[in-house]
Formats: sequence, structure tokens, C-alpha cells
Amino acid sequence: MRFQEKLRRYSKAELWKEYCGFLDMTMDEYMMMQKRLVMEEIEIWSNCELGRRILNGKKPRTLEEFRAMVPLTTYDDYADILLKKQTDCLPAEAVLWIQTTWEGGMHPTKVAPYTKSMLDTYKRNMLACFMLATGKGRNDFDISVTDHMLYALAPLPYATGLMPLLVQDEIDIEYLPSAKEAATMTFRERNAKGFKLGLKEGIEYFFGLGSVTYFVSKSVAVLQEKSSQGSLKEKLGKISPKILLRYMTAKQKCKKENRDLLPKDLFQLKGFMCAGTDNWCYKDDLEEMWGIRPMEIFAGTEPTIIATETWSRDGMYFFPDACFYEFIPEDEMLRNMEDPSYTPRTLLMNEVTAGEKYEIVVTVLKGGAFVRYRVGDMYRCVGLSSREDQTSIPRFVNADRVPTVIDIAGFTRITENSINHAIELSGLPPMEWFAVKEYTKENRPQLHMYVELGRQALLSAAVSKEVLKEHLSVYFKYMDQDYSDLKKILGVDPLNITIVKCGTFELYEKQYGKKIRRMNPTSRQVSDFLALQDTRNTLFYRGGDSNGQL
Repeated sequence: MRFQEKLRRYSKAELWKEYCGFLDMTMDEYMMMQKRLVMEEIEIWSNCELGRRILNGKKPRTLEEFRAMVPLTTYDDYADILLKKQTDCLPAEAVLWIQTTWEGGMHPTKVAPYTKSMLDTYKRNMLACFMLATGKGRNDFDISVTDHMLYALAPLPYATGLMPLLVQDEIDIEYLPSAKEAATMTFRERNAKGFKLGLKEGIEYFFGLGSVTYFVSKSVAVLQEKSSQGSLKEKLGKISPKILLRYMTAKQKCKKENRDLLPKDLFQLKGFMCAGTDNWCYKDDLEEMWGIRPMEIFAGTEPTIIATETWSRDGMYFFPDACFYEFIPEDEMLRNMEDPSYTPRTLLMNEVTAGEKYEIVVTVLKGGAFVRYRVGDMYRCVGLSSREDQTSIPRFVNADRVPTVIDIAGFTRITENSINHAIELSGLPPMEWFAVKEYTKENRPQLHMYVELGRQALLSAAVSKEVLKEHLSVYFKYMDQDYSDLKKILGVDPLNITIVKCGTFELYEKQYGKKIRRMNPTSRQVSDFLALQDTRNTLFYRGGDSNGQL
């Protein structure tokens, strides 16, 4: 039975129990479901070729044995089978393969298999997100077959393309533009067509990466330039009387308040969802523009859709039937980064502590290929229960990628290898460097590289931070399409460069007994480093304070 038929037949309380009932679970009930489902997964996974290879002939019979026998895995452990799409090696038949960036410039793509059971779970949990995004409390939601959604999602084979495909199986929500049409359009074409259709039919839902929804939302300001009803109609075609009335009323209000037109002046969203990293950078602005605070969800290519906020917008809850979850405490993760031979311990959902930060590890259920898989995402537990939500299970906020990866606005994943490769391709002279993800004064993410050029390079030619930025930007874009899209789609140039005094890297190593970490050293380490470089008695000085030239 499709969801829209259930809307007619069943009460809101009954549908809430079916789709959102996990929020009513006690911690014991939640863990009972987790353990039952992971044991089912262990049974089929252990008997497939992929499982036998990773287990090296062992066969776990209990959850404890599974966690002891199966090492923590990364995509390297699956790449040879998955990139060739060797379905016969997997625990269950893959009916769909989803694609994403692996490591920009080094490994362009990685793929993940989805079974029918995984897609069914994805669909059910996506509908739960719709309910929670439109509700104001328990047993409350507002979904209709006459609703429209602004399409701000990447189409298949990317994971976000699954959402319209699966939801349309359940309810006849109209996408603006349609998913089929959107797949043939550029981002800007989809944006323009979506708003044009929205002015005719209305917009009730909006879903996309936080950074993308922000960019799309700002496009509404173009309507401010249309000073008359006739020019607006000429530009955008026929407008529904309801939207036209809102527009005319909003024009007067905006003039009186001396402000630009905002999306909330024209559209009244029922539900607003955002995904990806850095959403906190955009949520306040998006709420101001649309009059409704976005509800954050988390989905990924390998783990599927795994977490959602509720009406309180105060942390995400993990769906118990999508993956089995383990958590590496931050200090264990950092120790493993310093010593790759060290095996970090993991905690289960009922063992996490409020306020602590964790790297998540997932075992994908329902025939998934990935077990004890390090997705590369960090979460902070913000509470073990919630009085407002009336829940007794932990909730989390996304705290960014692991330190070895710099993710800018959910678009690109920059690693040490990709930076080294860009430097090598650029023909720039040898240099010492480290890179930090930082935020501008407008709270927008950026990649900040601190660079030390050799004395001979500086003496032979004037090398400025502008030259370095130009060279590196060209090769980042050449190597990494996602990085290129940041500029092309969002108009964002995320690279900032500071040239530091010669000898500072060497001095740091002498002072602290080790090199500064290449990717995302701590703020304390960066502060110590900059304090040392300010003591250097040299003619060379920081690019951040000048042109960075000799």
C-alpha cells in the first residue's frame, strides 16, 4: 500500500508509530533491534566472498566475536570488488549502484551497492523525515499529494537522486522540475526552472545541501529587480493568482522595510530539509530567508540515510534499521592517526557520553557490503535523552569530517595526497605546508594553507601568495570536479594562503619533537606554530600581512 493511500486510511498516530516509532524506544529496545539486525547481517555477510576474504577464514557467532574478528575497514578494503561491480561476491544482490567522490584528483569515484531491502528501508526512513520536517510535535505532520518540492539535488547516480525516485513510489509529490527533466539540466537551469514552476504552482518542500539551498535561496532576490507586474510575467511566465497577490503585497512590505524580497514573502514551506557538512553555517540565514528553520538529516553513499532531526531541530537521531553503529572516541581516533598500527576501541550507542566527539563506524544492514566501516564523519553527542522530544536515545550533531579530510560545504574532500598532487602538477618549487579548515568572518568554510617556500625559490623569483593561490586553484579544479563546482555553482573560492617565514617548520619540529600535522592540526598547534614564526629573525615575512614577497 502506497503512503498516500495510508494517509486516507490511517490516523496520524498510527502512521507515526509505523514510521517514527523508533523515537519512542527505550535505550534497551533500541539496542535490542540493533543487535538483532546486525546478527542477521553477520550471517549473510560471513558467507559471501567479500566477507570470507576480510574474515580470513573465521566465522563470528556472536556480536562480540564479530567486533573482535572483523577489523575496522575503509574503502580500500572493498575497492577491487566494488569498482568492478562484482555482485556475485556480495552478501545480497545489488539492484542499484550509487556513486560519489572518493578522493578528489587521486581516486575520482567510488561506488556502493544497494539491495532491495536497503532501498525499502531508505524509502521508509525518508518518509519519516518528511513527517518530522512538517510536524510540530508527536503524531503531527502535514503531507499532501498536492504538494510541490523545489529540486536542489544532484540526480542519480548520486545518493541524493534516490530521494525523488523512492518517494514518488509512495506519494505523488511534484518535483520542480521533475526528476527526469532535472537529470538533463545544469544546476543553474534546474534552479531557474524550479523557481519559474514554483511561481505557478507553489513550493511546499525544499531539500538539498545546506550550501546549495543557501545559494538557490539567494536567487529569489532577482525578482526584486522586476519593478512591474508586466515585466515579472514576461520574464517568468504565468503566475498563479495566489503567488501574484503575495508578490504585490511583498513588494510594498519590502519597500516599507527597505529590504530585498525574500523567499518567505512568496512561498510558505511546510518542510525544509538540508544535508551535508557545514549546515550550521547556513541555517540561521536560511531560516531568515524562508521563515522556517531547516531540519538537518544525514545521508551518505555507503551508509544510506541514517539520521534525522525532529521538530525541535536540536540534534539528529540515528535510524536503528539502516546501520549498526559503533563510535570511536576522539582521543582514540587521534592516537590511531599518530600510530596507524594502534587499533582504536569502539563504543556502542548505549555507551556514548554527552558532550564527547566520535568518529562513526557503520555496518550497513539489509545485505549491505560495508562492515565496521569508517565513513570518515565525526559526530558530537549532544544528549542521551531529550525532555522536549520526549526521547530516551542519544542525539548527535555532525561535527565535520575526520581531520585527515577537509570538506568544504559538502562539495569536496581534500586530502594530503590531493594537495601534494596539485603542488606536483603545478610546477611550483618545493615547499613545506599544512592545511586547516577555517571559517571566514561571514561563517563560510575555507581551505587555509600555511606555506613556507625555500630560500632559493624566494631569491630566484618574487613568489607571492596570489601566485601560489592562482597556481594551486587551477590544479585543484583540474584534478577535482567537485572543487571546480564550488566556484562554478556556488561562486565560492575556498582557498586562502598565508606564506610564513623561512625556517618556521624546522623550528617547530625542534621545539616540539615532531612535525606539525599536515591536515587540520589543532588550533593550539597552529597558534604555537605562528608564535614561533613571529620569532624568526629573517627578511621573509607572512603573506597574510603583505604580498608575501621578499
